[in-house]
Amino acid sequence: MNQLANRIIRVFDKYMPEPFAFGVLMTLIAMVIAWASTDSSPPEVVVAWGDGLSSLLPFITQVSLTILFAFSLAHLGPMPRLLARMSGIPKTARQAYAFCALFTSAVCLIAWPLGTILGGLMARQVALRFRERDVPVHYPLLGGAAFSGFVVWHMGYSASAPLLVATAGNPTEAMLGGVLPVTETLLAPFNLVILVATVAVVALFATRLAPRDEDVELIGPTESSTGEVPSVSSNERREGFAGWVESARWPTTALGLFLLGYLALWFYEKGPQLELNVVNWTFLTLCLLLARSAVDLTNVMMQAGRAVIPTLLQYPLYAGIMGMMMNTGVMNHVATYFAETATAATLPVIAFLSGGLINMFIPSGGAQWAVQGPAFLEAAKLLGTDPELVVMGVAYGDQWTNIIHPFVAIPLLIMTGLKANKVLSYSFILFLAAGVTLGLGIYIASLTRLL
Repeated sequence: MNQLANRIIRVFDKYMPEPFAFGVLMTLIAMVIAWASTDSSPPEVVVAWGDGLSSLLPFITQVSLTILFAFSLAHLGPMPRLLARMSGIPKTARQAYAFCALFTSAVCLIAWPLGTILGGLMARQVALRFRERDVPVHYPLLGGAAFSGFVVWHMGYSASAPLLVATAGNPTEAMLGGVLPVTETLLAPFNLVILVATVAVVALFATRLAPRDEDVELIGPTESSTGEVPSVSSNERREGFAGWVESARWPTTALGLFLLGYLALWFYEKGPQLELNVVNWTFLTLCLLLARSAVDLTNVMMQAGRAVIPTLLQYPLYAGIMGMMMNTGVMNHVATYFAETATAATLPVIAFLSGGLINMFIPSGGAQWAVQGPAFLEAAKLLGTDPELVVMGVAYGDQWTNIIHPFVAIPLLIMTGLKANKVLSYSFILFLAAGVTLGLGIYIASLTRLL
């Protein structure tokens, strides 16, 4: 296993660009594909790309706020001590690799935006704890294991496609003959079994990738300082009314309580629904309640703001790719081709593989389902395949290739200070292991339904 890992690491070291350069390369590749495989002229391809650049601006803002608030929360009040205490759970290096994968999986099943952020923070905290103990632990593998735990996000509470088809008025409701409840997708026995198996396989394989002690790469000074927030000394407080307001605790606490009241009313009216905006306002509420003052919160968020810059720079690139691939019809052709080559038993597996491929160009669960969903649901209707298997097949494919996508890794790279090639070389190996589990699992579920 270590020989395979070393070979893959060497390949990634040599050929894997950093995330922004990778985004530029993917843009150029997508342009060539769109021009060569459709009737679109080069100017039309460029226009489709340019029109797509701003298509994800609301989402980009949401994710940026998630990074800002989650980063800040991790440095306020008792949160640093809580993360530090949890980082003490693993006692050996192998336990640490498995723990980071399990931690991210648990977090992203609750709210996918938090998976790579809190997973990265935990990987960094575990590395620091082991350094204090003078126990060698391979920091890149901690990052790769934490990132790979994200491979099950589409099987949990904030999944895109399964929640969309369970919502009245969704675009595929007529094709399904009604809504498809989560009891048949997320809470179905086949999904729960595959979920447990995938998490177990990823955690187990992460322990098997541990290098020899002489090859261990410890957390470095630059990575150690990632996210450090300087404290504000009391002599910096201004005099007079302005100093009293900005240095007192009651303004931020009062605002936090108002926001807490809003969230309580929101959940009371809508039930246990979770969306990205609610996640962000929940985090902001906690930040406001934990901050010692407005100055304290401002200083923490100023440091967190540096972590948002890569997101603002790189996410529009993928928005452009997504717009180009969708508006020129490339993705419709791909989805239709895959759907037409399947049988009743293999359709969910084909949906899984198709989802993994399309996700490399459209790293958005909701947008991807909009492209693939209609073609695969129509094929399921003709072949007699249960639609819930197709829904989860696409979801599995989306989450599967997420863990080798530099776009998705950006928040974790920010939190850990690690380079993309270091993290993705390990997550690629875990991607292969997870792919076997997810693909075989959905195929067995499909065969079982047909027997």
